[in-house]
Amino acid sequence: MMRDHTPKKRVHQGGNASPGQGKGRPLSASSRSLTRRGFLGSVGRGAAGAIAAGVVGPLLERTSARVEAAEIGPVSGVVRRDQAFQLRQDAAVFQRQFPIPDHPTNADEVLFPTKIGNYSKGLPHNDLGEVLPTAYDALVHALSSGQPDDFEGIPLGCPDPERQRKLVDPQAGLAFDLQGTDSHQFAIPPAPAFDSPEEAAEMIELYWMALARDIAFTEYDTSPTTQSAAAELSRLSDFLGPRTGGQVTTGTLFRGFTPGDVEGPYISQFLLKTVTFGAEEITQQIRTALPGIDYMTEYADWLDVQNGCTPQPSVQFDPRRRYTRNGRDIAAYVQVDVLFQAYFNACLILLEMGVPLNPGNPYHDSETQVGFGTFGAPHVTALVAEVATRALKAIWYEKWFVHRRLRPEEFGGRVHNHLSGTASYPIHPDVLNSQAVQAVFRRIGSYLLPQAYPGGSPLHPSYGAGHATVAGACVTILKAFFDGSFLIPNPVVPSPDPPTHGRAAGAHGLPLVPYTGPGADNLTVGGELNKLAANIATARNFAGIHWRSDYTESLKLGEAVAIGILRDQRATYNEDFDGFTFTKFDGTTITV
Repeated sequence: MMRDHTPKKRVHQGGNASPGQGKGRPLSASSRSLTRRGFLGSVGRGAAGAIAAGVVGPLLERTSARVEAAEIGPVSGVVRRDQAFQLRQDAAVFQRQFPIPDHPTNADEVLFPTKIGNYSKGLPHNDLGEVLPTAYDALVHALSSGQPDDFEGIPLGCPDPERQRKLVDPQAGLAFDLQGTDSHQFAIPPAPAFDSPEEAAEMIELYWMALARDIAFTEYDTSPTTQSAAAELSRLSDFLGPRTGGQVTTGTLFRGFTPGDVEGPYISQFLLKTVTFGAEEITQQIRTALPGIDYMTEYADWLDVQNGCTPQPSVQFDPRRRYTRNGRDIAAYVQVDVLFQAYFNACLILLEMGVPLNPGNPYHDSETQVGFGTFGAPHVTALVAEVATRALKAIWYEKWFVHRRLRPEEFGGRVHNHLSGTASYPIHPDVLNSQAVQAVFRRIGSYLLPQAYPGGSPLHPSYGAGHATVAGACVTILKAFFDGSFLIPNPVVPSPDPPTHGRAAGAHGLPLVPYTGPGADNLTVGGELNKLAANIATARNFAGIHWRSDYTESLKLGEAVAIGILRDQRATYNEDFDGFTFTKFDGTTITV
């Protein structure tokens, strides 16, 4: 069956981040004079009418939590309890006004009866790595019914129960939250289709990322491998990564799409600078893997892992901890990180650095007060962690209940079987004729996608990405609390060795040295936070377990989740607060 592969602009939908809901309205003199009780009594009645009339700015942003002095007295406890109840009720009414978005898919699940375009890792497969139909039907049945017992009935594929890995938390996509927009009210566009040129371009990028894992980011300009990668990706009309003058260059290679991503060094300053954690000082040297060792390069190992078996080999670690200097290092970071870890560290660095507050912070210009439990360090550090679980629920719904996109390693198996002549699949010729695919074959003797982790991906679908969604949510919180225009002082990079073109050795990545290259004087907090999100999200691509569009669409979803939480919280404050203004990932400005 032929499809129309005309490139289409991706449209992102996401609850409170919808177009037209960008700017919260300043409090008018009349609204500031309203009692909290009076406001809460009116907002529920006016919400639906206001939205119907086109006033889609969040109504709950127009008040504070102030209680008039006349209300404080012997019954103030009862009044406060009723106010808390009304506030929560009206927040729920407000969120209910947002429309339920459509959740379109790429139709691979319908188009291919053998489910070759969908995630099935952990289920039983035939010798081609195609899922057994009864097992896939059982998965879909459980997702459709939502009954816990049905999830227990999904058949798993490893013949050795002691080695069987389990599916990762599909029921999280059905969980509710008591703050922010409900997870099912967000949506991301369909993933690129299995046979599309966009999917082909993303897969070619992943083959090149695997080939370039051990090349230091500081060597990209001189490495023949990264030069070849940039040249091939430039020729692909459907490759959607960043370009300069219409071309992918070694300076834009494997980078993100947000403002600041292509400025300065590849690695964000927030992954390099020392973290002051209370009385502790933490250097960001990490435990990384030895170079030149990849996994799932043999077909038998690949099939074993697709059936959900725990892999036999284990990672061989570098005996020395190093600062992040290449793709293998950043992949090692995101294999074991606490999901909000990089952003919590960034928050501590921002606080220690003395970065000014976001100008919208009510304590920005106060002469008598500083923020603490509200608008201060305890508030932002806790909120950075809090939004992570909200983001995960939203993206787990998309993963399991909407898209069920196959992992890159699964696609690599399709490429291998097709090129080996054991199967025939409608794979776009850009992949089959790729210079990167042939280079991988010369290196490992198969067409499989080399993995940085012995077991490849975790056992949940690819689209969207948990790390990327958490990145979008956490970075949005940091943008809301800190001045994004502040310039990062004294930028650094890991020390380089003499060029090795593919092998990290010696002192490389041990000390930090000053960065004085292009863009050194133009690294802003906002740009480096964007880059931090891209580094963490695309690190999973360097590992071979996610696609570029997994990162780009999930980042925006995480941003929408955080905006929804910030808007709900705005109604709870007593301070005079007209909202946080910051730059979104797409470069537009929003006030929340």
